[in-house]
Amino acid sequence: MEAETLTLAQGIDFSLWGLFARATLTVKFVVIVLLLSSFWSWAIIIQKIITYRAARREAESFDRAFWSGEPLDQLFEQIGPQPAGSSRRIFAAGMTEWRRSHRNDGGLIAGAQARIDRSMDVAIAKEADYLQRGLTVLATTGSTAPFVGLFGTVWGIMNAFIEIAQQQNTNLAVVAPGIAEALMATALGLLAAIPAVVFYNKFSADSDRIVAGYEAFADEFATILSRQLDA
Repeated sequence: MEAETLTLAQGIDFSLWGLFARATLTVKFVVIVLLLSSFWSWAIIIQKIITYRAARREAESFDRAFWSGEPLDQLFEQIGPQPAGSSRRIFAAGMTEWRRSHRNDGGLIAGAQARIDRSMDVAIAKEADYLQRGLTVLATTGSTAPFVGLFGTVWGIMNAFIEIAQQQNTNLAVVAPGIAEALMATALGLLAAIPAVVFYNKFSADSDRIVAGYEAFADEFATILSRQLDA
């Protein structure tokens, strides 16, 4: 009996493709959904790593230019009203409103400081939205993928028991393939969820630090303009 069981087990393909090919239509659908979610999550992870690294480099570069002692008007003329780079766009928003707040006679329109602050706040909000775009996909994948995988496992085990009842055989060679197919769904669910959760937490913290840097710069820039307004 044991020799027969061993012979039957050796004839079963336990590779991932073999398990997928034998799985029921529902489990196959679950596996495909989890694989697509994993690929989508990794695409976002790679894109965010590149984006955040570029944002930090751009912020450091502009910070050096801003505090180099060069006149702000001259710096604004160099980068233009619609520059590339988050820090530059925030600076351009403040400078654009600063220039619009001057009357033809050179005087300032009342409420200039408040308008400049609001302009930079809107620019910061847009940059924050860009940095955080896609993080909801990571959060959703991290929170739902294990349950989707568990659903596939429960469905697969249910069908394994149905097959055992139909064949009236509890031989390991009959039970093992169905259980293996079912557990594959849980494994893929965890494989999709764990990186998504880890990188979601990392990117959320990175985004908060980058946006805090933008807000600190906007406060410093507003202070400089405030001194000029008072003068």
